[in-house]
Amino acid sequence: MALKNFFEESRDQSMVKAEIVEKYFDTWATIIAHTQNRYYPNSDNKIGYVDLFAGPGRYKDGSISTPLRVLKKAISNDVYCKNLITVFNDKDDQNTNSLKIAIQELSGIEKLEHKPKIWNQEVGDQIAKNFAKINTIPILAFIDPWGYKGLSLNLVNAFLKNWGCDCIFFFNYSRINAGLSNPKVKSHMEALFGIEKAEKLGIALDPLSPVEREATIIEALSQSLKKAGHRFVLPFCFKNASGKRTTHHLILVTKHFKGYEVMKQIMAKASSDESQGVPSFTFIPPTSQYQLLLFDLNRPLDDLRGLLLAEYAGKQMSMKDIYMHHSIDKPYLSANYKDVLRQLEDDGVIQVFGRKSRRGFADYLQVQFPQRS
Repeated sequence: MALKNFFEESRDQSMVKAEIVEKYFDTWATIIAHTQNRYYPNSDNKIGYVDLFAGPGRYKDGSISTPLRVLKKAISNDVYCKNLITVFNDKDDQNTNSLKIAIQELSGIEKLEHKPKIWNQEVGDQIAKNFAKINTIPILAFIDPWGYKGLSLNLVNAFLKNWGCDCIFFFNYSRINAGLSNPKVKSHMEALFGIEKAEKLGIALDPLSPVEREATIIEALSQSLKKAGHRFVLPFCFKNASGKRTTHHLILVTKHFKGYEVMKQIMAKASSDESQGVPSFTFIPPTSQYQLLLFDLNRPLDDLRGLLLAEYAGKQMSMKDIYMHHSIDKPYLSANYKDVLRQLEDDGVIQVFGRKSRRGFADYLQVQFPQRS
């Protein structure tokens, strides 16, 4: 599909992507504002939202895209109305003009104390350098390029350097997958993965199956993102209309486990499928008849049971510590850990200490795992 036709209609994938970003913004902003008010009650606290590829604001079918979703959420919240600073950028003049009109037409837009800023810039090294130079307020950055031009490790790192800053970006897997073997776009791949890792990837991918290739690329990207410091990386996969091929991923990068946990819950609800209560973290258009057969045939809670018994053999830990330590880079939710631990207790495999609750397996309960047999 040509870029000029991208906003012709609000596709299912685009709607899901926008809903994920909107929900995360709302929870992120609430947490940041609460923290600011608690520790800096007399300060002029601000929060920011930056969208570097904002588009025209509305699809041709009239439905609103991410910028207007975020602004509508802000208009409905008195704290956001006072504290939120927004920047929407697009290099296309027609898009920025359309976005300005769409913003002006929003009901209640006058309630925002800080008028949305509209930029008309090419996204590249200069924007990354500008944000890298300044100490920013807490910012949620959304980077949603059509392909991969403008998306780089430097840009993501520039947004994540200060407290409270998170980044969500669109990873066009189908184009990047092809680009890794195309010498004409070598510089773009190096900007995204790093010079050394991009070179190794180009060599390593040739003999791999499509599934192995995707896993290798996403793992390489995650490791490149984590190399800059203590970070959590969470990808969400989108399939094409047939449901058989990955088109892109939506990826969160955050420095705090709370952000990782919040987004995991949001992405879990957006998933098209689950098995034993474990979400696929994949969206397949509802028109597709394809099912995630391999995922359905798995028994992920059975796998989790074995993983926990092996990793924590002879150890005692709280439910919360187990979840925070073990769930990173895995699809499991807090509820999945509680289900497995409760079953292990019922089976007499583990010992559980602490005051039991009728509400379920509490976070504070201590779990004693058996020694390896």
